[in-house]
Amino acid sequence: MLSGFRDFILRGNVIELATAVIVGAAFTNVVTAISDRVINPLIAAVGSPDTPALQWTIRPGLEATTVDVGAVITALINFLIVAGVVYFIIIAPMNKLNDLRGKTDETPPTMEELLTEIRDLLQAQNAGQAGTPGTPGVTGTVDGQGGTEAGGAPRH
Repeated sequence: MLSGFRDFILRGNVIELATAVIVGAAFTNVVTAISDRVINPLIAAVGSPDTPALQWTIRPGLEATTVDVGAVITALINFLIVAGVVYFIIIAPMNKLNDLRGKTDETPPTMEELLTEIRDLLQAQNAGQAGTPGTPGVTGTVDGQGGTEAGGAPRH
């Protein structure tokens, strides 16, 4: 039971996902600081001193009707920074390590492929046993008579 859990945990995708979550959470503060102190001021520089850049209000006086495209751009930049760091610092080295160990992501055979393989193995096994003396259900006996009595009934 524990070996199955260990195999599940040690699979490459689970380790990569767990590591990405941990590093992503820790890296969020860095990305937020970069966004708040560098990216947002650059986006705000596009607008006028009276209104924030890339932001407008559909109904004046209602803050809920404010469309803030700058916040969306900032969120996209944050995502790209986090995704890039996680990929280049964790995922790419992990893939390289798996390649060096010879570990490949092979897809398991389909049910049809398994059944075909079983059928072929059974056919080969039966073909190898044909004519073997004393094999139940297979023609050919020690006396060479075909394994039946004179009337066609099987001999016991």
